[in-house]
Amino acid sequence: MAPPTARSLLASHAAVRAAASARRGRLAGDHHPPQVAALRRGDWVKLICGASFEDAADVRNLSLVYTLAGVDCIDCAADASVVGAVNEGIDVAASIVPAVQRPWVMVSVNDDCRDLHFRKAEFDPEDCPPDCSKPCEKVCPADAILLERVMIEEEHSQSDPSCGKLEGGVITERCYGCGRCLSVCPYDRIRAMSYVRDPAMTAELLKRNDVDAIEIHTTGKGTDMFNALWSNLGESINNVKLIAVSLPDVGDSTVNLMNAIYTTMQSHLQGYNLWQLDGRPMSGDIGRGATRETVSFAVHLSSMSNRPPGFYQLAGGTNSYTIESLKKAGLFQSTTFPGAATSGVTDCQQAFIGGIAYGGYARKIVGRVLRKIPAQFGHARIEDHPDYLLEALQEALSLVGPVKGYPTLPSL
Repeated sequence: MAPPTARSLLASHAAVRAAASARRGRLAGDHHPPQVAALRRGDWVKLICGASFEDAADVRNLSLVYTLAGVDCIDCAADASVVGAVNEGIDVAASIVPAVQRPWVMVSVNDDCRDLHFRKAEFDPEDCPPDCSKPCEKVCPADAILLERVMIEEEHSQSDPSCGKLEGGVITERCYGCGRCLSVCPYDRIRAMSYVRDPAMTAELLKRNDVDAIEIHTTGKGTDMFNALWSNLGESINNVKLIAVSLPDVGDSTVNLMNAIYTTMQSHLQGYNLWQLDGRPMSGDIGRGATRETVSFAVHLSSMSNRPPGFYQLAGGTNSYTIESLKKAGLFQSTTFPGAATSGVTDCQQAFIGGIAYGGYARKIVGRVLRKIPAQFGHARIEDHPDYLLEALQEALSLVGPVKGYPTLPSL
């Protein structure tokens, strides 16, 4: 059942959809799927739930809110329960606003255990001194560390912290591997446990009709492991509409790496392909400076004439300052870039930067609303709390709206 304030949502989104339709109309004769049309215009927005973030309750609510806000794609861990949570959130959003566009669902995998997106923090709280100030708990952006001090029975002084012990530790499903806890531990007790997603399980996920895209994270340290993963995925790769490759800027060899990867992909490339320029991974929630590296990455590639075909999208350090930085570089929804080299494969009607993926920052601004829901509700469904849903949606629109060109809406 729709929340009692659904009328407010519908009214607000009627204006949003009208603006979006007007923008789509500017590309006459564009018969691509709406998600691809957004990439061509340069107003594609992707929500990154986190390649290692597996808290299904949060993923569900984030997917619901950002679907209402109009994202084109939701990227999540390649885990069946997480994919189910994303699709549940999308379905609820569609039940509230039936005309909402259904975003593509993307699963993220890696070809190398050295990729920072695929690791979890780990430590034994019994190794922690009981009087530790717990800086790891304070610095964690995902609220993935919970430590409680308990007193040991029959101790002589219940008020002395050294007479107790710490219990709890890392909440594994919430940890997404940012690594901020590693450097702040005063006793160097925290470890990063890396892993690689199982290609066989990923191949099964790609056969589902509610998975539309895959993103392969590669570290830029050669193509052998990418080629091996691609081979292991086999024919399952033909089931998706979009194949994305996320990679860092490795300097002058970046374009050669991309072309080598593209050569490998051509054997099974039946849909669209996208290059995710991962400037400064998992840092968007830090501040203005975090977005510089991904914009610099885009500027670097814009000057290269031999870059491979496909759409280009920013990630890694993206936040509310990213559009401003892109505009200063002349790259926001631009089909040309002064001084840039022209690629023989570039469509002159296609924006060079197809869009922006928002991860840590997107989760932060909506997450602080989710944290307001009283604890007694447990894993709350945000649609059961319409005031919080509207507040979360307002936060999401503040991020998605400037990319999409939505009109300024009154407070919901």
